[in-house]
Amino acid sequence: QVQLVESGGGLVQPGDSLRLSCVVSGRTSSNYVMGWFRQAPGKERKFVAFISRDGVSTNFADSVKGRATISRDNVENTMSLRMNSLEPEDTAVYYCAASLKPSPPYSTYDDWHYWGQGTQVTVSS
Repeated sequence: QVQLVESGGGLVQPGDSLRLSCVVSGRTSSNYVMGWFRQAPGKERKFVAFISRDGVSTNFADSVKGRATISRDNVENTMSLRMNSLEPEDTAVYYCAASLKPSPPYSTYDDWHYWGQGTQVTVSS
């Protein structure tokens, strides 16, 4: 069983940047494709980004493309999401996720096997 713990959320102003981190324990992180989802109040959980097991391939939702980067360190068993130019529409609970699927797509909730508890990101002036 793998455990995922997110950190780095908080209250930021529009235009700010933020870095979210996810620590993987229980299993070696390189066994999993890793990703981020987010869920705004009253809305469904939506895909944000994923990174392949070796860190070579990444993919982003259109809503964050060009503003976000995702990275991982399989030695430290961590993954990070950095987002720039934050907007109020980015306000959501952000979830770290791990998938055992061998290949894409990774865009829906059912493509992922393990989830963190989430970290709140609020973008407001």
